[in-house]
Amino acid sequence: MALQPLESLPTNDLKIKRALLSVSDKTGIVELGKALHQQSVELISTGGTAAVLRDAGLPVKDVSEITGFEECLDGRVKTLHPIIHGGLLARTSHPADNEELDRLNIDPIEMVVVNLYPFKEAIKKENVTPAVATENIDIGGPTMLRAAAKNFAHVAVVTHPGQYKTVGDELSANSGITFSTRQSLARKAFEHTAEYDSAISNYFATMDKLDVPEQLSVSLKKSGDLRYGENPHQKAGVYGEQNEFIDCFHGKALSYNNYLDIDGALGFMADFENADPTIAIFKHTVPCGAATDSSLNEAYKKAFATDKVSPFGGIVCSNQTLDIDTAKEIDEIFTEIILAPSFSEEALELLKKKKNRRLVKIKAFNSTNHLTYRSIFGGAVAQEQNRLDVNENNLNIATKRKPTEKEMADLRFAWKVVKHIKSNGIVYAKDRRTLGIGTGQTSRVDSSEIAVQKSQKENLSLKGSVIASDAFFPFADGVEAAAEAGATAVIQPGGSIRDEEVIEAANKNDMAMLFTGIRHFRH
Repeated sequence: MALQPLESLPTNDLKIKRALLSVSDKTGIVELGKALHQQSVELISTGGTAAVLRDAGLPVKDVSEITGFEECLDGRVKTLHPIIHGGLLARTSHPADNEELDRLNIDPIEMVVVNLYPFKEAIKKENVTPAVATENIDIGGPTMLRAAAKNFAHVAVVTHPGQYKTVGDELSANSGITFSTRQSLARKAFEHTAEYDSAISNYFATMDKLDVPEQLSVSLKKSGDLRYGENPHQKAGVYGEQNEFIDCFHGKALSYNNYLDIDGALGFMADFENADPTIAIFKHTVPCGAATDSSLNEAYKKAFATDKVSPFGGIVCSNQTLDIDTAKEIDEIFTEIILAPSFSEEALELLKKKKNRRLVKIKAFNSTNHLTYRSIFGGAVAQEQNRLDVNENNLNIATKRKPTEKEMADLRFAWKVVKHIKSNGIVYAKDRRTLGIGTGQTSRVDSSEIAVQKSQKENLSLKGSVIASDAFFPFADGVEAAAEAGATAVIQPGGSIRDEEVIEAANKNDMAMLFTGIRHFRH
């Protein structure tokens, strides 16, 4: 039998005579049931949904009454039956389909209201077992949704309580569901099943212990429309579950670039989540200053002192409650976004005076090791997040002189910071504060020179500082330049074919140098 082309699909309002309701989330289902009943719609349902509707005084037929076959296997098999799917897939505008329905004694079903077992919620629970997770994989629900969505010209498919009002209003006003609404509902149904299948396939990838899945399944709901992208001529939206990480409770809605900056700030602060008071100032997704101190106020002052120009219009991120003293310091220049786990009442009173300033509460630092993705020509690349840190076991002292205790603290601080600098990345630090940052240059020497120039511009002495490099020094000149600038210790991955020359240069200048064996490229 030839398929009907799209041009011949009936576009008239759809009269609803029978509806099948089977939902995991019972929110609003009684109200929808009543709206359908007022339109003389026959209600068909299963299990718990049928019980809820009956308790509300609505007449309901069980699916088993329609199919003549009882539910079995602990309810695993309820709606998987030709009488149900014949009723859903029949093209009632097509005479041949109606003749077959009559021959098989099947009545059409014009509406399906289904939402699925909460698989994503189930696997989020602590210590969930594969047995419990797989029991929350819905089979009949997605099958009905796909059948109804495919046949949207003749069936309305409803997947979310948020759609109930639209459906009820149209039924009340028109005694039917419009073609455009049915088409939109069908799209949302396929999006719903795609998201569901993506979550399941990703869960099985974790069960198979695949670090990088063979099939990249990403399905994210739009969480908000954005005015534009990086530039005003680019359309954009934001997708996913950002509200699990942040709450922008004051100021204008976040922009595309704001989200990128916040992502960088959350990733950075995840490395300092449990540290002493720490402040990082970000501009264009990279830190332009950072410091750890005994007080948040001092940390901000030292972070800001690294580069007093770049922070204008940037964002400030704190790992602790933002107090009034720190708020006063931040308030002295225009700061677009301030992030903190919480804010003191006095700080809020001050900071809220500027309406355009965004205040963001950090609900969770981005400390998971979920894959990160970047689109490229023809597809995407994916990788684990860079969460690897150094400890006493993987630090190799390459020079004659060992770092002092103070140098070691500064080296570890600088190493955490340089991880978040764009390659080639160089960080000079002292007393757990940045003194000069060189980022995103095509030459490591250029990055080092920029870092030194930044410190000189702000009159910050590099004497007794340490230097961190995101990748190995290919030549001895990088270490020699650091020594000339005043650095006394170096932390870098090591691994250059000229490591011996680099080590010799460090020894010659009485520098301590650590090899981490870890590279921190960030493109």
